[in-house]
Amino acid sequence: MEQFVMTFPVGNRQSEIHPPRVCGVVSSGNLEVLVESGEPGDSCRIDVHTPAEGFRDIWNAVLGDFVERHPVGGVNVTINDAGATPAVVSLRLDQAVELFRSEKP
Repeated sequence: MEQFVMTFPVGNRQSEIHPPRVCGVVSSGNLEVLVESGEPGDSCRIDVHTPAEGFRDIWNAVLGDFVERHPVGGVNVTINDAGATPAVVSLRLDQAVELFRSEKP
């Protein structure tokens, strides 16, 4: 099991506090993403828990792409991975941040 935290600087602070949102299910080949308001406001913190060791460069590329597409500061993301491919990681992150930003309960 590998665990690490990546913090990405962004210039766009999330202006509203939203309730935490979970997207996805931890199962074979999938992952769970939790998005919640956090500090500091000029960065996005991503905490990754994965059984796949040695893929930190790939995680950095996928997460960096996510932050470029969704530059929201003051947000903490927790990923509980169960062997998801980079495409699935990217999809779940997009879904989670859209759900986080929505006004639906």
